[in-house]
Amino acid sequence: MSSSDWLQKDFYKILGVSKDADTEDIKKAYRKLARANHPDANPGDAAAEDRFKAVSEANSVLSDPEKRKEYDQARAMFGAGGFRPPPGGGRAGRAGTTTYDLGDLFGSERHGQGTGGLGDLLGDIFGGGGGGRRTASARRGADIETEATISFDQAIEGVTVPLQMTSETACSACSGTGARSGTVPKVCPNCSGTGMQTTSDGGVFAMTEPCQQCRGRGLVVEDPCPVCHGSGRGTSSRTMQVRIPAGVRDNQRIRLRGKGAPGERGGPAGDLYVVVHVSAHPLFGRSGDNLTLTVPVSFDEAALGAQIKVPTLGGNGVTLKVPPGTPNGRTFRVRGKGSSRKDGTHGDLLVTVEVAVPTSLSDEARAALEALREASGDNGDLRAELFSRARG
Repeated sequence: MSSSDWLQKDFYKILGVSKDADTEDIKKAYRKLARANHPDANPGDAAAEDRFKAVSEANSVLSDPEKRKEYDQARAMFGAGGFRPPPGGGRAGRAGTTTYDLGDLFGSERHGQGTGGLGDLLGDIFGGGGGGRRTASARRGADIETEATISFDQAIEGVTVPLQMTSETACSACSGTGARSGTVPKVCPNCSGTGMQTTSDGGVFAMTEPCQQCRGRGLVVEDPCPVCHGSGRGTSSRTMQVRIPAGVRDNQRIRLRGKGAPGERGGPAGDLYVVVHVSAHPLFGRSGDNLTLTVPVSFDEAALGAQIKVPTLGGNGVTLKVPPGTPNGRTFRVRGKGSSRKDGTHGDLLVTVEVAVPTSLSDEARAALEALREASGDNGDLRAELFSRARG
């Protein structure tokens, strides 16, 4: 991105957030727009692909605190009247007036400067040199965020998943020049290659803005590349094998260093962030590193005690001892049968018993229960205490 693009692109507007939005709001807005406009979800839709590129570009600046700070400062300086002409720093204009060229801010070569000014500031943000003789430095590649959906079992044990990544790169047909193979772009005759043009209404000030003919590139493509239509940009797709660690949680964000967009001018690659979505299991639940399971027991098993067999995730099950007089809703702990931890240990399996009440009884079962009621004698009113406590 050239140093003049800041004049034309409002990254806050692209993401649909306010200028005081926090990092979380920016992240949510980017995820929503990237998911809606991702090329995989809109095959053959060039407009959606352009929107995807735009929101990715906006996110790469606004999600980085340092880049965002410099971007805000640059826009405030130019757009909010931050620049003031230095005393005696102008040059003579007609009718005895003094003309100040805001191009001085950019340190352009045609003003006799190779470094300094707003161009240096914007060059630090976007990687474009502000001055005509400024040496371009290496820049780190942008961070990329994607999503992956895995099963409950895979989240517990860990899994390697293939992810298809689509990112912007130099057009392979023209090597990023934008010109047809065998030709090269020419220096823009309007701005002499600076990418900026100066206009004046004859008053005190002259306004420097991106060149209308080359759109700030400084170069003019007379015979455009038929593949990228002169933009010099293309998209590349690659399939990457990504390891999802054991014990990952739903909506957890995993960072993979150096797996993002490639760097510019020899700079390091950015990072890849994978937001993991875990599908629900039909039987097991999860509480931290522990798995949860609810199992039914009969009334006689809860009252008299029993040994019951309960399933484990991916295992043959374990035998659980239910002591006599176990109340409904009691939870038992089976150690080491939960989710994997980073240190190689496992959480526990938490088994909650639920007394199953039969919906219908045979004559023999009914007679047995009535006999139990008579044998139990007068146990008093079990709910009497409730009324006493309700009255205070």
